[in-house]
Amino acid sequence: MKVKVYPRKTGFTGEFSVPPDKSITHRAYIIGGLAKKEVLIENPLRAKDCNSTLECLKKCGIHVEDRGEKVTIKGDYREPEDILDAGNSGTTSRILMGILSSYPFFSIITGDESLRRRPMGRVIKPLKMMGATIIGRDNDRFLPVAIKGGNLKGIKYELEVPSAQVKSAIILAGLRAEGETVVIEQFKSRNHTENMLKALGAKITIDDNKVTVKSSEIEGFKLRVPLDPSSASFLLTIALLVPSSEVIIKEVLLNPYRIGYFKKLKEMGCNINWEITEWRLNEPVGTVWAKYTGCIKGVKVTKEEVPSIIDELPLLALVATQSEGKTEIVGAEELRVKESDRIKAVVEELGKLGAKIEELPDGMIIEGPTVLKGGNVHSHRDHRIAMMLAIAGLISKEGVEIDSAEWVDISFPGFFQLIL
Repeated sequence: MKVKVYPRKTGFTGEFSVPPDKSITHRAYIIGGLAKKEVLIENPLRAKDCNSTLECLKKCGIHVEDRGEKVTIKGDYREPEDILDAGNSGTTSRILMGILSSYPFFSIITGDESLRRRPMGRVIKPLKMMGATIIGRDNDRFLPVAIKGGNLKGIKYELEVPSAQVKSAIILAGLRAEGETVVIEQFKSRNHTENMLKALGAKITIDDNKVTVKSSEIEGFKLRVPLDPSSASFLLTIALLVPSSEVIIKEVLLNPYRIGYFKKLKEMGCNINWEITEWRLNEPVGTVWAKYTGCIKGVKVTKEEVPSIIDELPLLALVATQSEGKTEIVGAEELRVKESDRIKAVVEELGKLGAKIEELPDGMIIEGPTVLKGGNVHSHRDHRIAMMLAIAGLISKEGVEIDSAEWVDISFPGFFQLIL
């Protein structure tokens, strides 16, 4: 599907809602399947990635009552009769590997063409160390993977790359393993799994960059999923780049490891602020607002900062094209193994529009400000690239036409109707 986005002539102003948080929805579903009692999840994300998780759970014998705005989950994991299809969702495939490795039955996980190219060895390695039998394609590097689990033993494992998905897989396997499981990170990644398990009474301790978990049972719980800060970032960015714009979004997840983009925008001189108003299963939730003021400056993003801003780096690159001076992003090689090679995709597509942008092995350098001329661009079958390019179209001279724009439905159904 192609979508034409024209330059915006008026301000983008108002109080908006965005989709519920993807990471929280995934974890509520998967951890809900472990619970001894019924679990009620209100306001889950209704998008393709999270739907993939729900369908996989059904195949694993979890009873799911789906009423749209409310999903009830009850049951225990059983051996699936068919292959589990994670679609485009890295979270579904990797976290489920951890869960399924702890059960004494056979399962197979696959995904779409994009997911079958994404690295899985980083998850398979520690789970095999715990005692699971796992065989993956291309010498245990890629999906599909076959798993025969059960009888796991705790390990002490230092993550080779900062990855909340890998960390979560090990932690969830550790919930049903003998002894103590310890995961150590070089740089702290998002901590939703730890927060949720701690709130639900699991035997888990967090000491700086070290997480320790022991065998635990989960009771039932109720959760209203807050709104996704990554999705909110797109509307907030429009407010910061389109003159006469102001955006307010309430009920947004404000986990400190998810708002690195907000903090970096503030460092650039953007008019953006946020306030915590409540807590849900150890997660801060509140309001974010942003207003156009212009006059923003370039910044540097370091390797230590990357985990808290990883999903928004394509957006930051766009903001950098409108900022005074140089913006340098380094230590972000993980972008190359997302739904697309996001470093290559950002440099290639913004370059087509006239941006002064240079590709680095682990990031990019952007010189600004630059007037984006517009033209034909491609999403690289990546939802975040498609949405970033749409915003580029709003501030361009001639507008952009985005090829394969339908990929926005992975995380933000209705995005184009909202901004156009």
